[in-house]
Amino acid sequence: MKKRIVLTIGSLALVILIGAWGRTGHTTIGIIAENHLTPKAKDAVTTLLNGQTLSDVASWADDNRDRTTAPWHFINVELGLSYDEFSKEVAAKEDVYTVLQAQEAILADNSAPAEKRATALKYIVHFVGDIHQPMHVSRAEDKGGNSIQVRYDGEGTNLHNLWDTRLLEHAGLNPQQLAAKFDHVGQAEIGKWLGDPEILWAWESYQISTQQYGEVEKNGTDIDNAYYKAHMSVIENRIEKAGIRLAGVLNRILDHASVQAPPVAATAHAAGTAKTINVTDAASHYGEQVIITAKVFGTKDFGSMVLVNLGAAYPNSPLTVVLRGDAKSQGNSLQDKTITVTGKVEDYKGKPEIVINDANQLKVN
Repeated sequence: MKKRIVLTIGSLALVILIGAWGRTGHTTIGIIAENHLTPKAKDAVTTLLNGQTLSDVASWADDNRDRTTAPWHFINVELGLSYDEFSKEVAAKEDVYTVLQAQEAILADNSAPAEKRATALKYIVHFVGDIHQPMHVSRAEDKGGNSIQVRYDGEGTNLHNLWDTRLLEHAGLNPQQLAAKFDHVGQAEIGKWLGDPEILWAWESYQISTQQYGEVEKNGTDIDNAYYKAHMSVIENRIEKAGIRLAGVLNRILDHASVQAPPVAATAHAAGTAKTINVTDAASHYGEQVIITAKVFGTKDFGSMVLVNLGAAYPNSPLTVVLRGDAKSQGNSLQDKTITVTGKVEDYKGKPEIVINDANQLKVN
């Protein structure tokens, strides 16, 4: 088989668009972690998140990513490092390993404001997932595999996205089904995983990403079903480890913590703060409160959220509406209807979206 690896040069902006595991993987990790929380830790999570669950907030750090926080999601190092070399280099940087530790310290600080601790909890949920995604601990020169073009299921993608999303979604299961399928490890193995230091979590991912680079260089960039069968067990192991270890982190901190609920933010749909715009102009209004009326061209239920494509079918939709909380129940009844949504336009992987937690932010016309 002829080898073909295409490298492209880009800026940090490309890295900002990429999030580990995608929503499906992060939500699955959150569900697995919830299954292993102690009663006290579970109560503390509910209090800090104002009733939301770990799976509800699993992608919050991606939804709220900017140029400052983008480097927090990954580790960039050269290949061929020993464990000691790797550990020293990773610990000296601002990366997902060092930031995860900083957020754990905030969560454990009983004197920190509740809102700050809630934010730290959301980061921890996401970053434990990121550090277990192999391509998030990999080479800087190809942006963790984002610049290595491959073909899978007859479509073009890249090595990073293949591991983030494509292989996992090929299973055809939602996060609840994936969690039920993956979460089966015995207590002896759980005890071993929980005893591993966090730098080892990153080292495990580094070893796997190193192997993936070698496989692509040796076998070429046309990824077939044999690759899926050979590597899905690795993805299953990484996601299950992430869920178990996330629960371990939260149990260790929250079993001995005193927490209060942060103040509930004012609803984002106050009539006086939103402007009416066309759905095709959403990308020009990042960070603004808007009112948009448009036709629904598709919905997808991820369990913890429902994604709604407005203005056109995926992947050409000019706006994605993310339904969470009590708004989620409306999602599956919206196909082909015209709706009005009110909320803040955010940048998610280079495309505009509005996250809706309150059913009052959505009206069927």
